Order: sequence, then C-alpha cells, then structure tokens
Amino acid sequence: MTYSSYRVSVPGKLVIAGDYAVLEPKQQAIVMAVNRYITATIEPCWQNQLSLPLFGLENVIWDFNHSKVHFSVSDRRLHFIESSIEVACRFLQENSIPLRPFHLTIRSELNDPATGCKYGLGSSAALVVAVISAILRLNSGGNVPPTLDQIFKLSAIAHLKSQKNGSGIDIAASTYGGWLVYSAFNAKWVLKQLLEGNTLRALVKKTWPNLSITPIKPAAHFHLSVGWTKESSSTAPMIKMVQEFRRRNREPYDQFLVESSMAVDRLVQSFQKDDRLEAISSIRQNREALLMLSQQANIRLETSKLKDLCDAAEKYGSGKPSGAGGGDCGIAFMEEENQAEELNNVWRNHGITPLNLSVSSNGALVTEYTCEMSLKEYLVSV
Repeated sequence: MTYSSYRVSVPGKLVIAGDYAVLEPKQQAIVMAVNRYITATIEPCWQNQLSLPLFGLENVIWDFNHSKVHFSVSDRRLHFIESSIEVACRFLQENSIPLRPFHLTIRSELNDPATGCKYGLGSSAALVVAVISAILRLNSGGNVPPTLDQIFKLSAIAHLKSQKNGSGIDIAASTYGGWLVYSAFNAKWVLKQLLEGNTLRALVKKTWPNLSITPIKPAAHFHLSVGWTKESSSTAPMIKMVQEFRRRNREPYDQFLVESSMAVDRLVQSFQKDDRLEAISSIRQNREALLMLSQQANIRLETSKLKDLCDAAEKYGSGKPSGAGGGDCGIAFMEEENQAEELNNVWRNHGITPLNLSVSSNGALVTEYTCEMSLKEYLVSV
C-alpha cells in the first residue's frame, strides 16, 4: 500500500550586515537565504530511525521518554538534532497529537563535498528548521500543517537550548527565505518563560519581545559575490568573547552599536531607493564598525584570509566578513557583474574559494510524495 512521506528543503543563510549588533535589543541586521540546502526526508517506519550519510551514521535508533530523546549511539554531532526532536515531540504531545514512528534522513549541501568542512552558511540552524518542519508535517495528518511562524519559534527554542546564545537570524532566513530585515527576540525572556513552566504551545502563541522580521527587496542590478576562506569558525565561542567584552567595556561597545546601526540603516535605505553605490558604501561602513570592535575587544574577527578577501573586494566595490567572522565566508558588493570573475580570480590566488550562491526565495519548503509499505509494516507503524 502507499503512504504519505515528506521532503523538506531548507536554505542556508548569509548575514549581510549588522553582525553581532543584532544580538542587542532593537538592533537591525540584514540576512539573505541562499540556494544551498539541507534536505530532510521523513517517512513512516516501524521504529524511530535517523540517518545522516554526511556523518557516516545510518539507521540510528532513538526513543522519546519523559521529554528526553535517547539515541542508540553517543555522538556530539547529534546535539542539535536531539534538541529539535525533543521540541517537536513536546509540541505534538501538548497538542494531543500522537507521534508516529518515522525514519528521518538528512542530507546537506552546506558543507564542502570534498572535505566535509562547513561553509559557514548556518548549517545548524537549517538543520533544526528541517527536523522540526519534517516531524510536524508528518504528524499533522488531516490537521492544519504547521505555520512558518510556529516553525520559526519552535526552531529558535531548540537552537537556543542547544547553543545557549544567538540572535535567531539564521533561523529566520532558513524558515522564511528571501532577503530579510531582522531584529532579535529577547532570548532571556524566552528562556525565563520555559523555566517558569510555560508550555511550548503557549509560548509559540505569545508575542515575543523585540522580534521583527520584514522582507526586503535588494537594490537592482548590483552584484553579490561570496568567498569561502576554508577556515572553520564556531559561532558560539565568538559570541561569548564579544559578550564578555560588552560586560567589561560598555562605552566602546555602545559606540560599535551606533556605527553598526548607521551602516544597516543606510543599507536598508539604499535598497528602498535602489541606490547601488550607497549599498556598496554601507557595506564598507559596516566592515569598519566590525574592525573597530575587533581591535578594541582584541578578537580576531578578520583572519588573514578574510582580510585578503575584503581588501580585494575594495578594488571593485566593498566587502566584509559574513556572520561571526574568524573564518568561514566573506561577501563583496559590486556595481557590475562582469567584475565578479576578476575578483574571483584574485580570491583564488589568495586561496579563497568563490561560492556560486544566489538568493533562495523559498524558506522551509515541504513536498509530499508517496512510497510503498507492506501491510505489516504499516500496521506496526500506526
């Protein structure tokens, strides 16, 4: 007999402007969903199984008892998936929806196929969004499928529980897609709500303080290039170092926030006025704000390769690191597309790999398909 299964495609992200500042209340940042994806395939099964070919993990058995997930293997790489399954299962329980056993398979385009190294395109966030979207969609049955707002909030909770910090900007890009102007929710408020015993069902329905997600259309005809330094960076420790600087040096940190806010506001206005030169200039201004933060906090946001990437971009337009810095990717804004290949050649000479990325207009996209299952397997699964 046939049964419904689902394939969920979730894009990665690039933070364009407002890095680090977005962690503060009412500070705006701009993010773009990119056309590299994490894909989660979920189908009913006689027992709960998980497969991640990228990690060399196949048919990992798991169960959900007392609001906790238990895997048949111990692997720290499953941490984000563990939190995601727990949040999704708790939400289903709170809504009196029985959990059907399933086989979840996850594949990623957010890693270098040759080395397996992450590009820095928000793989953990995309993973969380994919897992939660897939589980909720499979178990919605004849009920109304989960909304993107529900997926965003549940994914933000799962990611926050795993990483302990972050703005949620990568979750927003992976959920909604496109170009977004984003202001972060109050993470302490969310965690306090959970500690006070609020259900996920209730928390998802609430208005989250400071959260703002607004689609935006970029200036026409400007060109965005992306370079990968091949240097790995971990976001959580970088955020922790910046937050420690913030606690000890509030005045210079506040000045960074002012400079970052001015750059992001200029970029938003340049998009609204369709002004390419202003957009290029605002990216340069944001880089200068980040360099000021890096020097004062004694944190190496620009590695030598990121500096090479950004300096080369200045000859054609402007450039800056994307996200937490310390490695991963940088971006360049240029007026003319024909300048991109010249810049790409310069980057290659510095050991930087150009990535062929463009905007993904879709966020978490679910496709239903049918598969065959024996009557015995089907009866066991239900």
